[in-house]
Amino acid sequence: MALPCPSTSLLLLLLVVPLSPAANQSPLPLGSLPAVPTLPLLQALQMRAPGSPGWQVGPASGQPLRYMLNLYRRAADHEGRPRRSRSLGTNTIRLVQASYHGGQPWTGRWYLQALTYRLEGQPEAEHLLRATVVYLPSMSLAHGRLLCALELVVTNEAPRVLLSPAAHPRHGWAEVDVTPYLVLGNSSMGSLALRHVCVRAGRAGGHAAPVAPSRPFLLLYINDTQAGLAPPAVEPHRHRRDTGTLAHDLPNYLREQGGEKSDCSLRPFPVSFAQLGWDHWIIAPHRYNPRYCKGTCPHLLRYDYHAPNHAVVQSFVHQLVDANVPRPSCVPYRYSPISVLMIERNGGILYKEYENMIAESCTCR
Repeated sequence: MALPCPSTSLLLLLLVVPLSPAANQSPLPLGSLPAVPTLPLLQALQMRAPGSPGWQVGPASGQPLRYMLNLYRRAADHEGRPRRSRSLGTNTIRLVQASYHGGQPWTGRWYLQALTYRLEGQPEAEHLLRATVVYLPSMSLAHGRLLCALELVVTNEAPRVLLSPAAHPRHGWAEVDVTPYLVLGNSSMGSLALRHVCVRAGRAGGHAAPVAPSRPFLLLYINDTQAGLAPPAVEPHRHRRDTGTLAHDLPNYLREQGGEKSDCSLRPFPVSFAQLGWDHWIIAPHRYNPRYCKGTCPHLLRYDYHAPNHAVVQSFVHQLVDANVPRPSCVPYRYSPISVLMIERNGGILYKEYENMIAESCTCR
């Protein structure tokens, strides 16, 4: 879906949702927005917005949020553009937090806590690539260390399986691959059962209250085939002589030197999620600048416009044959994706990349 030049609805949204540096502006009620937002990212996000049944409203905090923020900052810049160096291997990562049951987890030096990760039914467009449980295997205490491990609980009768870390990401976190157990084990029940086992190593800390270990969480690496708009067809690379050079081959064609300010070009269009009232569930980025293309297509369509030969002929006909034939239109040529970190209705955290959400250059067609 190409982002059009500002229409009446786009200008209305710009007036309703200006980007302002003031931090104390009150958010706009969702009812003041158009029923169907003009911008494609807002259309995609509105389907996940709070207000529907099952939402657990509350601020995101703690180690899971910090972990996902670190992941986001490694994968995207402050404007949400995915970094080329990112190595996530997918466009969607969902963090699922465990439900805890049982009595007092501490018994002397030992900490035993049963964990259950309840997995909702995956939409048809989401394909699970792998699943990992992330936890801290070691934690510093005032008088020693807390050493932790995870055990897989298949059934109540079967012996528990000690899970070995597959990787140690940054900041001391360990990552355990549990993909086979989701695919072959508990997936039919929609849950994964583990046991978090820790022991205090070192001398006793007197009568100080025991420190609870950081809670492990489940990461689902998902390929979402409908994470955004369908990417535009990639045209095969051609040399300059093959396309975009018709203007140079037409004899006596009107040639212009340089470009005017009114020429077709990218224009900013920033939108603040705080002004939409969405900043309590969209963690990053704080704003969205999709940009748009505006201006008059010049008489001579230069190489940097990447205009097809049809646009060159149309411009030629408008100038020299029939002025009733309109000039080519100024539209986006290239797009880039945007990465969004958000809170889900069940309290989980979701990283998702939406395709074709930021206009990067313009052309005349």
